Amino acid sequence: MKTMNVSLVGVGGQGILLTSDILAKTAALAGLDVKKSEIHGMAQRGGSVISQVRFGEKVYSPIIPDGTSDLLVSFERLEALRWRHLLAPGGKVLINDMNMTPVTVSSGQQAEVTDLDERLRAEYPSALYVDALAVAKEVGNTRTMNMVLAGALSVLTPFSAELWHQAMQERIPAKLVDMNLKAFEAGRARAVTR
Repeated sequence: MKTMNVSLVGVGGQGILLTSDILAKTAALAGLDVKKSEIHGMAQRGGSVISQVRFGEKVYSPIIPDGTSDLLVSFERLEALRWRHLLAPGGKVLINDMNMTPVTVSSGQQAEVTDLDERLRAEYPSALYVDALAVAKEVGNTRTMNMVLAGALSVLTPFSAELWHQAMQERIPAKLVDMNLKAFEAGRARAVTR
């Protein structure tokens, strides 16, 4: 299989790094070579976070060059625009349908983006949107929002749900596995029905 490049972007505290860990573990369980990199920025203060996962027969570098991400997964809407340059032509986009005001905007350092809906529609006419927070609330725990997104992401990858489940069981503390699996399946169902 050709190397697949996945960029996960968002804001600190959204569970991006755990999600990318589980994606990487899933690919490894499938017998593929995996490389992962992450940039935290000011993650603890609500700053941008990016994690990149590459998997295939043989992967030589963890860094995904601009314009070569097969999948861009944005955990919030504005970050989808901020990281647009990563997406490959024909790449797929998964966007968590939520807005988080960046620290740079709330502190007055940058102006707020007022035409976000129009810009997202123009950039990503065929993006898959999932309201992961609403789904996580339905599941019963808003902290599982990242696993809702992982479930939606799973339908865009070549891996079975069973492999994802195994990776989650190996990576998530045992007492939290059932709730996270429930969130994952809810996200998967939401992505499949669109």
